[in-house]
Amino acid sequence: MAGGRCFYTSSNRTLLFCFLFQNLVRYVFQNQHKLIQQLLVQGGPVRACSGHGATQQQAQLRVEEDDNFPKIAEVPPLAAPFPMTLEHAADVGEQFKYSDLSVRLAAPHQLNPKPDVDDLAFGKYFTDHMLKVPYHRRLGGWQKPEITPMENLNLHPAAKVFHYAIELFEGMKAYRGYDGKIRLFRPEMNMARMNVTAYRSGLPTFEGEELIKAMARLVLIDSEWVPHTESASLYIRPTLIGIEPTLGVASSDSALLYTILSPVGPYFKPGAKGLKLYAEPKYTRAWPGGVGDRKVGSNYGPTIHVQQEALRNGCHQVLWLYGDDHQLTEVGVMNIFMLYMKENGERELLTPPLNGLILPGITRDSIIRLCHQWGEFSVREQKFTMPEIKKLSKEGRLLELFGAGTAAVISPIEQISYMGEDIYVPTESHDNPLYRRLYNTLTDIQYGKLEHPWAYVID
Repeated sequence: MAGGRCFYTSSNRTLLFCFLFQNLVRYVFQNQHKLIQQLLVQGGPVRACSGHGATQQQAQLRVEEDDNFPKIAEVPPLAAPFPMTLEHAADVGEQFKYSDLSVRLAAPHQLNPKPDVDDLAFGKYFTDHMLKVPYHRRLGGWQKPEITPMENLNLHPAAKVFHYAIELFEGMKAYRGYDGKIRLFRPEMNMARMNVTAYRSGLPTFEGEELIKAMARLVLIDSEWVPHTESASLYIRPTLIGIEPTLGVASSDSALLYTILSPVGPYFKPGAKGLKLYAEPKYTRAWPGGVGDRKVGSNYGPTIHVQQEALRNGCHQVLWLYGDDHQLTEVGVMNIFMLYMKENGERELLTPPLNGLILPGITRDSIIRLCHQWGEFSVREQKFTMPEIKKLSKEGRLLELFGAGTAAVISPIEQISYMGEDIYVPTESHDNPLYRRLYNTLTDIQYGKLEHPWAYVID
């Protein structure tokens, strides 16, 4: 620079052009969903998805090749994995409203010491407050919601939850982003799934958006419990239990909806290798016509014995099989995905279908939608079996296996112990594995690095 003027050589102009081009490419990739939305709007009406409770029905895109010239083609939107709206039964009564929420803050002596981030274990520590919403049919339905200090529940010994497992829960997280903002991830999906489970369990349904707003207020009150790091988050556990103090297998006329918060670190230890799975065909997690697709506690308690057996056999998690053909259903408490090479050399991603045997996971649904949007390989919801896994492995066409869920996000699978044989899975041997790309994309959305309608900003 001389005399206040800038002089550029040919070399400098080249460097400047490269700099601008790199930033343009970075901007396009970070904002591709916005560009897609704009293209769709210009091409005709489209139902856009919203991160604040609206039905997730955004049209997806794929790229077709025509004389080596790419063009954008519209494909049908993916259906939600469960009803996003549910009509309340007439006898449920009044619904609770966020506007009626009252807050009773903890006294100084009731505040808990905050653990160091490095000491966080899953579900070990809890914040200072909780949310409670009682339900009594004889009093007209849902009562007013209240945020209170974290406290024990006072329940009658005959409460139905203790005897007939009339209860359900959800698993969510709050993330503190790089910008300091706190975000939830697709909370309307958890509310819809929770209501479907409540209906199946004979418990009262509720307005999901009202609970989201009440939980957001709870998170704000205990906001300093949201870890200031991208390696941890605040786990949110909304729970609905039947509390009517009567014996007899019947729906509960009284219930309690409550939410507790727990700061958590990684579900699996950092630096750990891929999971080794224990696949024992004699154990079954769920069956047709049951409640394997609902998030009820009775799906989890009976699995503890099998998980202990897996640990004794040197495995991390149980790979749940079903049927005489040994279909893969879930891995531990996660959904499972398989990336493989078809006989024609094309890649395909498979995950078991929603046939009642598996939980319709929010992370599962997000992975399916992202991969459809990328359009780089086919994605199918289809059953696959252990004999097929063995065949693909022997032919060198088994590329990746990974589990997916809210707690662990995405976990690569390295080996399966099945009927006396160890099957190696090369999930982590690739330079750019799919599971890592999915993990990075999802966490970038959750922590605010990638702007996306799935992120629900709490303010």
